[in-house]
Amino acid sequence: MSKKQSQVNALADRFILTANGGSSSLKCALFQISPPLTRARSCTVDRIGLPDGTLTLTDAIMGTSERRPIQAAHHNDCVDPVIAWLEEKITITDLVAIGHRVVHGGPRYSEPQVVSPEIMGELRRMSPYDPEHLPAEIALIEAFGRRYPTLPQVACFDTAFHRDMPRVARLFPIPRRYEAAGVQRYGFHGLSYAYLIEELRRIAPREAEGRVILAHLGNGASMAAVRGGRSMDTSMSFTPTAGLPMSTRSGDLDPGLVSYLSRTEGMTAEQFHTMVNTESGLLGVSETSSDIRDLLAREGSDVRAAEALALFCYQAKKQIGAYAAALGGLDTLVFSGGIGENAAVVRARICEGLDFLGLTIDEARNNAGKAGISTVGSRATVRVIHTDEEREIAQSVLRVLNAV
Repeated sequence: MSKKQSQVNALADRFILTANGGSSSLKCALFQISPPLTRARSCTVDRIGLPDGTLTLTDAIMGTSERRPIQAAHHNDCVDPVIAWLEEKITITDLVAIGHRVVHGGPRYSEPQVVSPEIMGELRRMSPYDPEHLPAEIALIEAFGRRYPTLPQVACFDTAFHRDMPRVARLFPIPRRYEAAGVQRYGFHGLSYAYLIEELRRIAPREAEGRVILAHLGNGASMAAVRGGRSMDTSMSFTPTAGLPMSTRSGDLDPGLVSYLSRTEGMTAEQFHTMVNTESGLLGVSETSSDIRDLLAREGSDVRAAEALALFCYQAKKQIGAYAAALGGLDTLVFSGGIGENAAVVRARICEGLDFLGLTIDEARNNAGKAGISTVGSRATVRVIHTDEEREIAQSVLRVLNAV
């Protein structure tokens, strides 16, 4: 028996915990390592920092789910409830590691890393890169570290998938001295994109090696142009605020707005940051909701909701056209994320008028939520693939453990 096989066997009946912290949510999952890697249980906290938070506990083994109210002002307030849930389900000695989604890896980290004091120091230094996510993710790592000081923790970076983007896609047209300070296009949603490409390789290997546009459309929304499984460009940039309009983030804006609003309203940099991250996007245009479901229900009677939806779909359509140009054509379009997977009408509106790219969708298959939604005669294949960032984190942790 090889050393690697012995390591796999030793881990087989044990577990990996994954922690996926969003701006106002925390998704944890417990994966049994026994091949194949199996999601056993999950725990989700929504509306962190807001009233009426919910804790959802799901047992995939028993097929049960329950919801409980929870008040969590910050992400580290969720750790005790998550640990209580965890220790009800397994003996902690059966847990081999905790894997964390860390949104920003900066210029230094392009592979998963076992957390060390040096890495924690670097993450704190990089916090200004992404103040919406990094401080909360650091707090989570620290909180789990205090509870389980001898348990390895692994940071899995959302920027890693885009680490090999062509230089021309990474450069900003600003003075070169800022590049030396790490100012460039990084891109995000990388754990989702890595999972989607692996899924595409599993179900359609030839497509995965072709010209693919991945559309991760959820509260945060982005697209990636991929060729041969490699990221060639992506819509998010130095921060996750850039690119497509999102639930509360503006997406791309004229940078001249910063000085204009400073002169006319006395808006500070911090106020501008708050506006474009929490008051813009679908919420800002509709003035009523950041949830696409609410807007679809209201669009017939509220022009603001209709315009928010139209803007979202129009900008997504433009991005597909731009990436088809960058890739020299389009073989496959993949929709994913909460909106991409569940909003058939949004998928249809985005794809409308893209016949010139050889892309047409089958209305019946789209409305039925099928995995393949392009017509038989469509030159480009359109797919809907459920993403699973937690599984990608667990797979990354397992690779790190097997490499040690």
